[in-house]
Amino acid sequence: MATALITGATAGIGNAFARRLAAEGQSLVLVARDAARLDEVAKELRERHRVEVEVLAADLSDRGELERVAERLRDGDRPVEILVSNAGFGVTGPFLRRDVAEEERMLDVMARAVLVLTRAAAPGMVARGRGAIVTVSSVAGFLHGGSYSAAKAWATVFTASLAGELAGTGVTATALCPGFVRTEFHGRAGMDLSHLPDWSWLDADRLVADCLADVRRGRAVSVPSLRYKLAVAILRHTPLRFSTVVAKRRASRRTTGG
Repeated sequence: MATALITGATAGIGNAFARRLAAEGQSLVLVARDAARLDEVAKELRERHRVEVEVLAADLSDRGELERVAERLRDGDRPVEILVSNAGFGVTGPFLRRDVAEEERMLDVMARAVLVLTRAAAPGMVARGRGAIVTVSSVAGFLHGGSYSAAKAWATVFTASLAGELAGTGVTATALCPGFVRTEFHGRAGMDLSHLPDWSWLDADRLVADCLADVRRGRAVSVPSLRYKLAVAILRHTPLRFSTVVAKRRASRRTTGG
């Protein structure tokens, strides 16, 4: 069976990918910062699905630790045929009030790490004539929503562009762009989203299943659920002037505490 490497694998969407792929019989390489939590997840998956699970504790904002993960992806004796770049975190508050070091760390994890790991994995996949690269992006990448949205926009464009470059090689690249997902992501970022209606939330297991179906179809961009497909279609055709006005109003609410 194939081996999948998943970053940010201990919680949320990354963990949903790990559970789904393990259930399909895939061997796994799980990457996250928390070594103890990695070991717990690995033990559970080994016992439940009888698959091989390797763990790599790494902070992807650290270039040395990122390189360790990249080296694993370049290891031709232990090929990785599925790369899921999921690691990330949110930042809140106005850009001018945030610590620039934290902004840089976010970009290191959600942009630079995606680039480095993709570049490490893709050549071997192409040489073998098979493989799949999945980058977990966001519907936020279609909004004017600060540096987080900008990082996700980069991830989507990068991955969709790579999909074109890989056409005919047997390797696919897919940007997964979900909306709000019921995970611990927002709580860890200090976001209170209790005002959102139930219909706006997605289930992580369902969106992973839908994404993997899109990967098999060779789709460059996967947007789970009809409601978010519609939202993205509208956002893609929204005039720039209107988008700028909405962004200004959102920024004003954040600045005034509204």
